[in-house]
Amino acid sequence: MIRALSPATWDNYHEHVDPWVWWLIAAVGLGIPLVLTAMPEFGMVAVGAVAGAITDALGGGIVLQVVVFCAVSVALVAVVRPMAVRSRRQQPELRSGIEALKGRQAVVLERVDDGGGGRIKLAGEVWSARSLDPGQAYEPGQQVDVVEIDGATAVVM
Repeated sequence: MIRALSPATWDNYHEHVDPWVWWLIAAVGLGIPLVLTAMPEFGMVAVGAVAGAITDALGGGIVLQVVVFCAVSVALVAVVRPMAVRSRRQQPELRSGIEALKGRQAVVLERVDDGGGGRIKLAGEVWSARSLDPGQAYEPGQQVDVVEIDGATAVVM
């Protein structure tokens, strides 16, 4: 059976709810804008509200709860946010395709000179190759560095 709350009961409702529940409601309330706006600061303050709830559950008074909430929120914003901003600004070092072959070492299979008739073994595959420096030649078995890829030819030195 559903009972309607009398005005006297409704006015005293907040007295029947533990403070840790209010802290969790605040954390959820702060989580909503976090999801909608993708601003991590809301999440950090929500974690502060959860810390306030834990403080209440452990028996801390309202002053201690507010101090813990403020301290955790400020600490997260002051420490985690700058690290997240730095991490977002860094470009990934992942290179793929031809870019991944530049700078790698290869083994000469057939004489390589600036004429472009030689062959090298690069990343497990056989590539045609030519020397970067005119007049420089590399003999079979030598290690060379790939400077660039020009079409299907590796330029080595």
